[in-house]
Amino acid sequence: MTTGDPTQTPQAQALDLVTRYYAAFNAGDAEGMLALLTDDVQHDVNEGETQRGLDAFRSFLAKMDAHYRERAEGVVVMATLDGRRAAAEFVIHGEYLKTDPGLPEAAGQRYVLPVGAFFEVRGSKIARVTNYYNLAEWTRQVNAGTEQA
Repeated sequence: MTTGDPTQTPQAQALDLVTRYYAAFNAGDAEGMLALLTDDVQHDVNEGETQRGLDAFRSFLAKMDAHYRERAEGVVVMATLDGRRAAAEFVIHGEYLKTDPGLPEAAGQRYVLPVGAFFEVRGSKIARVTNYYNLAEWTRQVNAGTEQA
């Protein structure tokens, strides 16, 4: 399933794959993240559109890097026995750096949000990434940060 130890079970390989994905995320290693995705990766953006392909994912990461600084903490990864599906739960610690169009004004506000992410694994790579978090809570925290500034 993944390029890890071939003696691992499919479940262990999927766990390793998603763990490496978040290690690359936390390291700010966009190319490392992209290397773990299929060419036709499906990315379901929280309360947004579904994007397809590595170029779209690369553009998404560049946009996120321009507007936010984030770190996933307390990452817990789960996977099915066959290794085809995985999920992660974590808390995102972020800073809102630059106003994202359609969202509140950025002023360096910090936020902390629980996130759920779901993955489909095909072969040795991630074929789908779906993220969920509470946008209303993010907005509340960002607005409260603006009032305190």
